[in-house]
Amino acid sequence: MVINDKLNLTMLCDFYELTMSQGYFSTGYCNRITYFDLFFRRCPDGGGFAIAAGLEQIVQYIQDLHFSQEDIAYLRSRNMFSEEFLNYLANFRFTGDIWAVPEGTPVFPREPILTVRAPAIQAQLIETYLLLCVNHQSLIATKANRIARAAEGRTVLEFGSRRAQGADAAILGARAAYIGGCHGTACTISDQIFGVRAGGTMAHAWVQMFDTEYEAFKAYAEMYPDNATLLVDTYNTLHSGIPNAIRVFNEVLKPRGITKCGIRLDSGDLAYLTRKARAMLDEAGWTECKITVSNSLDEYIIRDILQQGAQIDVFGVGERLITARSEPVFGGVYKLVAVEKEDGTVTPKIKISENVEKITNPHHKKLYRFYGNDTGKAIADYLCVYDETVDDTQDMEIFDPDATWKTKTVYNFTAKELQVPIFRNGELVYKLPTLEEVRTYCLQQVDTLWEEVKRFDNPHTFYVDLSKKLWDIKYGLLKDNAK
Repeated sequence: MVINDKLNLTMLCDFYELTMSQGYFSTGYCNRITYFDLFFRRCPDGGGFAIAAGLEQIVQYIQDLHFSQEDIAYLRSRNMFSEEFLNYLANFRFTGDIWAVPEGTPVFPREPILTVRAPAIQAQLIETYLLLCVNHQSLIATKANRIARAAEGRTVLEFGSRRAQGADAAILGARAAYIGGCHGTACTISDQIFGVRAGGTMAHAWVQMFDTEYEAFKAYAEMYPDNATLLVDTYNTLHSGIPNAIRVFNEVLKPRGITKCGIRLDSGDLAYLTRKARAMLDEAGWTECKITVSNSLDEYIIRDILQQGAQIDVFGVGERLITARSEPVFGGVYKLVAVEKEDGTVTPKIKISENVEKITNPHHKKLYRFYGNDTGKAIADYLCVYDETVDDTQDMEIFDPDATWKTKTVYNFTAKELQVPIFRNGELVYKLPTLEEVRTYCLQQVDTLWEEVKRFDNPHTFYVDLSKKLWDIKYGLLKDNAK
């Protein structure tokens, strides 16, 4: 869904996409078929992998690509574009092909999350929005997955709307967080649009509004007896908050036979206070009462307080999730990797840099993931030229493309091609899964990774190997350009 349907998102592009497009138009490169890969170079937070997200919004964007009369009038007012080019834009639509890994797939540096095959202008104009979608949602989904894994099966809720950088970041961030492993959100509109279950309890203002904390708790419990989670840290958590919550549970819930209830802590030493709270609640007979905590949490704080014996059932995670505060840029890029001649010959292209990690993998490629048949675990990813196939009925030797003497024989494995067709000749050929299906798929795929790859600190490197043919092409181009 387009968040603000008053905007034509076709115009959400860097201005040089338009000036370059006019250049392609005037030099005759308008219809040259090009191949672009969207990939990233480094996992956020020094992690071992990232989670691909944002494809659904890309699909909707591609289907709506057009320039309105107002857009054309604006471009004409810049006095930079010819009438011939503006007439071309007036009839613009996407006619190319797109392949992508499904949302929720664990992905690794330098492998294509998405590949575009399209005439030069079309491929160029969509660059900004494709990167925006993948960079933002992949970043949040990746952070959410780290936080959900730190919680070790406990419920994690996304609480960050008020700290997000704008409405789209809040709404789509809640979607991405759900994909990554969160169980729900505080963002009502994300529930309305995407079905990410929204919920909440009360603010400190509710407690302060009443003459006493007890009155505030009682009024809330009487109104929402089946969802009575009380915020106990407005005044004094142990001396008034929890005792008043227990009193209200006894007076309002117990006579109705309700045992489901909760308290929330938003400040203080969460490890210490939740241990004390659990003991007080259990002693009073409220053993089923859930303890929710919030307050600038992230995966490291969650891990630490659980190691300290914190008694917590639910984590509400806000600003450090919705902004990915520890590393708020995903760093995805979009690079030309091949051009296609009129006879159908695909010519590889490479970007070379003094910074080695910025050297691209050329050519139109396939991306495989190898899974061990005995363990179900992912062994390695494998990039090859588009016309190559992998025979997983035979043992296969793969090698580290950066240290070619490091080899590994893969046996008893299944090779799965990760990218799937999304658009063909401008027509959608992919059935978008439901958000629930994406989330389930994500958690299943993360479970195929070895624990060493999932470590927060110094994770094991998951190798993305090149086929011998692709390696030869890449290093042949490097040698040719070094002359």
